[in-house]
Amino acid sequence: MVGGKGIGERPFLLMQAGLVRSLMLLCVLAAPVFLAGCGGVQYARLDPSMKSYRPASIGLLPIDVGSCPEASTVVDEIIHSRLVKTKKYSSVVALDSVRDKIASDKQLQMTLLEYLTKFRTLSYSDPELSRKIGEAFAVEALLIVSVTAWNYAVEGDEKVAKTGLVMNLVDAKTGKIVWKASHCESEDYLFIRPDLSGIGEDCIDRMLGSMPR
Repeated sequence: MVGGKGIGERPFLLMQAGLVRSLMLLCVLAAPVFLAGCGGVQYARLDPSMKSYRPASIGLLPIDVGSCPEASTVVDEIIHSRLVKTKKYSSVVALDSVRDKIASDKQLQMTLLEYLTKFRTLSYSDPELSRKIGEAFAVEALLIVSVTAWNYAVEGDEKVAKTGLVMNLVDAKTGKIVWKASHCESEDYLFIRPDLSGIGEDCIDRMLGSMPR
């Protein structure tokens, strides 16, 4: 994966979705530390008309990390590896491939920027733009992800490590939002900070497990 921010990605990092929360139970060291969480994704909605939607290919678009720049390369790596691991798609276009392509194609870069700006500021999935993006990357579905939490914090008397995401699955041909979900995983700790990547993996696994595929 490419470690730095790609051309055309920086504008997306200025936008941030609202935070969502949950708690999970875990033991760290000899003292009792709690990790809590619900059995499924905190929020998920599938378009009733798209219940049978099964895209053969999918592309991950530039991720909006908001105020969590440390999640910038970690999240896309986890999501890409999980999508490939499902073996449900004939093609999974990684974010670094998207970056490389838009770096050499100014028109595509502007198309992607316009689409994501409309999507993230107006909640509008422009069908003409999504179709062009799908054709450019030869994918049937687009996965749009925003990071809502990827940090350590103090809540009341507790130290908490948390990760949170919002995901949208879009049918590239029609621009229709097939599925959307938001979820957050948190882990309390006393002395040693838990690895955010591990908590993030749990969050991503839970979300992708509820996504149509």
